[in-house]
Amino acid sequence: QVQLVESGGGLVQAGASLRLSCEVSGGTFAGSVMGWFRQAPRKEREFVAAITWGGTTTWYQSSVKGRFIVSRDKAKNTVYLQMNSLKPEDTAAYYCAGGKSDIMAYGPARAAGYGAWGQGTQVTVSS
Repeated sequence: QVQLVESGGGLVQAGASLRLSCEVSGGTFAGSVMGWFRQAPRKEREFVAAITWGGTTTWYQSSVKGRFIVSRDKAKNTVYLQMNSLKPEDTAAYYCAGGKSDIMAYGPARAAGYGAWGQGTQVTVSS
């Protein structure tokens, strides 16, 4: 069974950077997409960024574009989310997700297109 394990969260001040990692084990998402979502208290889970398994195409939510970078290391079966210029409104639990084989029928920004999820890692940005 495929497992996704996130790491790298923490408490930082506004303006700082963090890099989240998502290690995939027990399988791959070849031909699909890896996504990052986040959920703040009392808010719905929202799309942050995504990348094709091959690493050739990326997508970003408008509020993080230019600050966050999603990337993938094939050799390590790991997806990263580099988060720069963090803001208090970035505070949330961050989840990585592996896309279903037909994810493009949903679009990479829709949670319904993902069939595997990690346990989440907390990011807290203080002002």
